[in-house]
Amino acid sequence: MSSEQSLYEKYQLKQVINASGRMTILGVSTPREEVAAVVNTGLNHFFEMKDLVNKTGAYIAKLLNVENAVVVSCASAGIAQSVAAVIVKDDAWLRENLHAAPLEVPHDIVLPKGHNVNFGAPVATMVTMGGGKVVEAGYANECSAAQLAACITPRTAAILYIKSHHSVQKSILSVEEAAEVARANNLPLIVDAAAEEDLTCYYEMGADLVIYSGAKAIEGPTSGLVLGKKQYVEWVKLQSGGIGRAMKVGKEGILGLTQAIESYITLPKTTGQEMVDKMTPFIASLNEINGVTGRVVWDSAGRDIARTEITFDEAVLGWKTKAIVDAMKNGDIAIYFRGYRANEGKIEVDVRSVTPPQLAIVAERFKQLFSGEKA
Repeated sequence: MSSEQSLYEKYQLKQVINASGRMTILGVSTPREEVAAVVNTGLNHFFEMKDLVNKTGAYIAKLLNVENAVVVSCASAGIAQSVAAVIVKDDAWLRENLHAAPLEVPHDIVLPKGHNVNFGAPVATMVTMGGGKVVEAGYANECSAAQLAACITPRTAAILYIKSHHSVQKSILSVEEAAEVARANNLPLIVDAAAEEDLTCYYEMGADLVIYSGAKAIEGPTSGLVLGKKQYVEWVKLQSGGIGRAMKVGKEGILGLTQAIESYITLPKTTGQEMVDKMTPFIASLNEINGVTGRVVWDSAGRDIARTEITFDEAVLGWKTKAIVDAMKNGDIAIYFRGYRANEGKIEVDVRSVTPPQLAIVAERFKQLFSGEKA
């Protein structure tokens, strides 16, 4: 019995086919072997943690040609600690008494209304943890630079921009436009780019702090990366003596993410076209099923990611799409999809974390489901 099989049996865990992408609810990603090796080394050695934080941060900053960087426990922690950093700065009393701060301390965090999303937890919750108060600019389907600027007052501490497929995409100002508003008002711009693949573009567009998930595109261990202007990142580091203590990252996470970043920027990446090639036989299998249509779609946030969109003719199949999604999760093998548009009769398959044999299993499972066979 392999160690993988024994783990599933020991804890009575269901095996999973992750066709939803690098999602937190499924453990995000599977790091490369060299990353796992560095994590193991980190686990088995001791370090002066402040030195480790500073030296790995400097190493990452040099790799990415940015002023400064720090590894944190996850992207959500990166939001909370970045918000706290721009409110507290280097005020030692305020760092220890963040949520009792006098009202005159600027703590409003302005973001487009269409960016105040729930990514698995609300953005506003992370802002509140960091001592901030969300101020929404514009409307759910519209936010211009002028509308963003109109919300800025002496109580504003920063502008926050959420670069994500969860956010409203249409009629929302760009990162560059948000940076111009921030500069004009002498405010920092924080960009949450958790799942984004370009590790430098938002910094180059003028963001002062940019936050990434270490376990999504970078395929590191559970961790986060905050990079940006030197002073702002130093203020984020100071939060290890504030709210950051409750969300600290271990030595293995720091070292693992540092290696993952180095691998990520030096090794070839899977292209969208390669994803299309991988899913083509799968789409052909889907289109053999009466009432099911598969086709290639591209990432709505503009990343080079191709996915399979599956449309169900609910009248022909006699199934509601939500029931289909639930049934696929509840089989002997739990199969997860991107179900954001299930109300429209559509789901998506992200093939980055799925092998061709697993895709064949998924197609066969659909055929069994609609023929009434047991999984």
